[in-house]
Amino acid sequence: MTLGSNPLLSLELNGRANEPRRRGGRSQTPAGVRRFGIAPEESFHKTLALEKRRSERSHQPFLLMLLEGEKLFLTERRERVLQQVLASLSDTIRQTDAAGWFKEDAVIGLIFTEVGPMNDPTAAEAILTRVMQALRSKLASEDADSIDLTLQAYPEEWNSELPALRGQYDSYPDLAHGLGAQGIALALKRLMDIGGSLLCILLLSPLLALVAVLIKLTSKGPILFRQTRVGQREKPFAFLKFRTMQAANDPRIHQEYVRHFIAGKSAQRRADQQVFKITDDPRITGLGKFLRRSSIDELPQLFNVFMGDMSLVGPRPPIPYEYDLYQPWHRGRVLEAKPGMTGLWQVNGRSRTSFDEMVRLDLRYARSWSLWLDIKILLQTPRAVISGEGAY
Repeated sequence: MTLGSNPLLSLELNGRANEPRRRGGRSQTPAGVRRFGIAPEESFHKTLALEKRRSERSHQPFLLMLLEGEKLFLTERRERVLQQVLASLSDTIRQTDAAGWFKEDAVIGLIFTEVGPMNDPTAAEAILTRVMQALRSKLASEDADSIDLTLQAYPEEWNSELPALRGQYDSYPDLAHGLGAQGIALALKRLMDIGGSLLCILLLSPLLALVAVLIKLTSKGPILFRQTRVGQREKPFAFLKFRTMQAANDPRIHQEYVRHFIAGKSAQRRADQQVFKITDDPRITGLGKFLRRSSIDELPQLFNVFMGDMSLVGPRPPIPYEYDLYQPWHRGRVLEAKPGMTGLWQVNGRSRTSFDEMVRLDLRYARSWSLWLDIKILLQTPRAVISGEGAY
């Protein structure tokens, strides 16, 4: 079977990948790529995104293999080397698999689907061995040695021994490709965040100062509560709030509650609906109850917005131990949008919604985002704050 026989791999090169490359005045269009039909970068990332969604719904893992050979692929022997590499891969993939440029002219990506049970690591080892043997059968030893192989399982917990894609290559390139058409709108969103947060800080500075003094007078400990949260694309940052709890408290209370809540087993209910926050947390101070009820404790996050870690509108950022409990489809709320101070969840009942409902609202926001949607949510937020529904 050749790569060209695979419908996922028979895409004709288009756009930048289909244009002749000129160096020294002569065409450098790679004949090997045309012959074997490897997908261009953007098409491959779209396939990768679809496969992630399919895996999240079916609970069937897949493997992503990267063949990094930029120095080799950009030599004068480019066409012959690509022909040999792609010919070797034709014996290792099936019609349900996919191949394409993960990073054009530098990294070839292979998606291996239906690779076996979630708890069976032998499939990854077998695929890696098969690809390495195929490369060595077609390429000279020095050429095969110059190609670095990286293998990642999705979802990542399927095989914890496989390294996640970090550092040199983006873990979620498919998300970045989806942002191109919204570049101007995203820039305007950032300008709105900077201007809005700075204006609010200036206007609310007397209130911020008053709350800081009251916290210091009513309980021992720092004025601000700093906590590591998971930001967009899994980037950690220091999340700011006014301290509403006693300085010395046991975080296991919240950890246990979050574990049950995400699993859909919350023990506390209000009006027959699951509650996201603990309604009678003994760790909260008297002043802290008022600050939480009024959402004043959230105001220091204006500085997070100004610094760029958060946005005025977006999903709430999770705590690392909370994020570790997420199912793969839950992670989209962190991967697809920058965290925010307010969002669809806050203006649609806040703590009265279940965890899965909250995630669905966040995903709906991320996938239908527009500046107008942000403006509508911002306009609805004061009513939600004043009503105090779902706030604890």
